[in-house]
Amino acid sequence: MNRQEKEAMVAELAGKARSSQAMLVADYRGLTVAEARELRTEMRAAGADYQVIKNTLMILAADAAELPEMKQYLEGPSAIAFCEGEAVAPAKVLMKYVKEFKPLEVKGGVLEGQMIDADKIKFLASLPPREVLIAQLLGGLQGPIRGLATVCAGPIRGLVTALQRIQEQKEAEAA
Repeated sequence: MNRQEKEAMVAELAGKARSSQAMLVADYRGLTVAEARELRTEMRAAGADYQVIKNTLMILAADAAELPEMKQYLEGPSAIAFCEGEAVAPAKVLMKYVKEFKPLEVKGGVLEGQMIDADKIKFLASLPPREVLIAQLLGGLQGPIRGLATVCAGPIRGLVTALQRIQEQKEAEAA
């Protein structure tokens, strides 16, 4: 790779780093080609671009993207998952493969401009999908409103019952 190709690659990586919601860095050492291909395919399906990148190029790209703290995760063989959308699904895939393929190891990464370590990526992977979290929030908000509606409807329901009984009583007296 000549100098111009390297500069173009660094610019492309810096652009990906800026546009990504998250970047997950893993040590892929020890994976077979088939395992790496399987991981890459599943990461792509989860909405992440998983690439093996030379550390020197990624360090230059991290500096260009104003993420100098990322350098701490770029030691040894590194593969990076660039997550354009939400990072939960790619984190789940990565953690699934960490359990399945013992040599694969999570180093850390970046989530919305903040550095995260391997433990935070594990926590991120344990979260339910965004849609489920929104549904849980809405369910939590709906409960008190439903209770208030039930409490407010109680006196009205009692009045209607009393009026029905009075009507039934008057009909019984008339007959």
